[in-house]
Amino acid sequence: MTESQPAAPQQALLPAADVHSFPADFRWGLATAAYQIEGAAREGGRGPSIWDTFAHTPGLSHHGDTGDIACDHYHRWNADFDLLADLGVRDYRLSVSWSRLQPSGTGALNEHAVAFYSGVLAGLRDRGITPLVTLYHWDLPQPLEDAGGWPARATAERFAEFARLVVEQLGHLADEWITLNEPWCSAFLGYGTGAHAPGRTNYRDAVAAAHHLNLAHGLAVAAIRQVSPDARVGITNIVQDFLPATESDSDIAATSRLDAVCNRVFLDPVYLGDYSAAVREALEPWGLREVIRDGDLEVIAGGTDFAGVNHYQRLIVRHDDAAAPFAAAESPAQPATTSFGWSIVPASLTSVLVRVATEFTSLPLLVTENGASFHDYVDPNGEVLDIERVDYLRGYLSAAADAIRAGVDLRGYYAWSFLDNFEWAEGYSKRFGLVYVDYRTQERIPKLSAHWYRRLITEHRGAAANAAA
Repeated sequence: MTESQPAAPQQALLPAADVHSFPADFRWGLATAAYQIEGAAREGGRGPSIWDTFAHTPGLSHHGDTGDIACDHYHRWNADFDLLADLGVRDYRLSVSWSRLQPSGTGALNEHAVAFYSGVLAGLRDRGITPLVTLYHWDLPQPLEDAGGWPARATAERFAEFARLVVEQLGHLADEWITLNEPWCSAFLGYGTGAHAPGRTNYRDAVAAAHHLNLAHGLAVAAIRQVSPDARVGITNIVQDFLPATESDSDIAATSRLDAVCNRVFLDPVYLGDYSAAVREALEPWGLREVIRDGDLEVIAGGTDFAGVNHYQRLIVRHDDAAAPFAAAESPAQPATTSFGWSIVPASLTSVLVRVATEFTSLPLLVTENGASFHDYVDPNGEVLDIERVDYLRGYLSAAADAIRAGVDLRGYYAWSFLDNFEWAEGYSKRFGLVYVDYRTQERIPKLSAHWYRRLITEHRGAAANAAA
């Protein structure tokens, strides 16, 4: 990437953001996930994950797209990290692939995968980039799904052992670990609606999976503490901003139910030590009480060092008896202008951050994902002028600054995503990256948003240096 920046309309040349609102040591990061970028699905001893199985099942992913090649990051990580460094990024959130490191979900780690991730983490360190490593970003080894998957308690135990082995092998290269990414998606999209892998549609299974994912987090934290007492550990939850469609009692109650089964089911036990009455009322008809054993809640609330928050949109909720299973229908707040049809309401990020910091935890917060997909394209000049994403980032970072001014201890922001990538069931139809990927040639083209983000980072560092002088 050269130092020259693409031509752009005037609004993109406005100041990047109010950098003075962010602490001097604020972490400006980018984020990715293994299955979405790595490819090399059958190399180096990697075994199949539930996403390999799901994507290869006709009709389940857009156009039959799979992550077999994706961004070919497995072979191109060195050049990708050179690009990351050129963007001025010093903080990078990545995930390791469970199915690459432990193909069967049990036993010793795959030495080829350990060597690969050792090289990746060392490569980041060599470039002055601090890794934030997610241990589970949805790629459950298929043998564990065949044995019951997340609805089975044993999967939580297998994950804790996996976490221990990974930190034991790679902990000298990474200080910070996220146990799980968005367990709501794993549980309710994977086992409830079937929209995500493994594509099962049983809400009792989804509720069992939710509890066992919470348990997996707690067990993994304890396992990591045993082998690396100084490691910093957290969990990343997606936190939606729900508002009732009207002030009617029925819409307010529906909003409370949806908040319970999307947000509180994971936030309550980790940070408050128990499932709230709202969660129990919503989920005990689906078997929540049956899967909780003595001691589970103490394990889940075992204590973390930071709280990861993923946030994408504000949703409007209304009561609807036909909207099974919780009689709550949701729709994006207006304007819903991303290519996913998601709303763009920056104030929703402020609302979510303030809520987590006041209702759930005093731990430092990290925005571990926030971003939007747009209809990006390479123009005749060979540039990608994603003005919409620049405006999006400017708006949401202003909202993050508002949260800081409101007293939230926000330590960092990781934009989703570094690269365009395999967007799960949507395949390659959605582009979230600050860097455009031509999937046919694997060419990387930094978008206008990448240049803007680099400028933001440079301006913040300059402001921090001046303040310290």
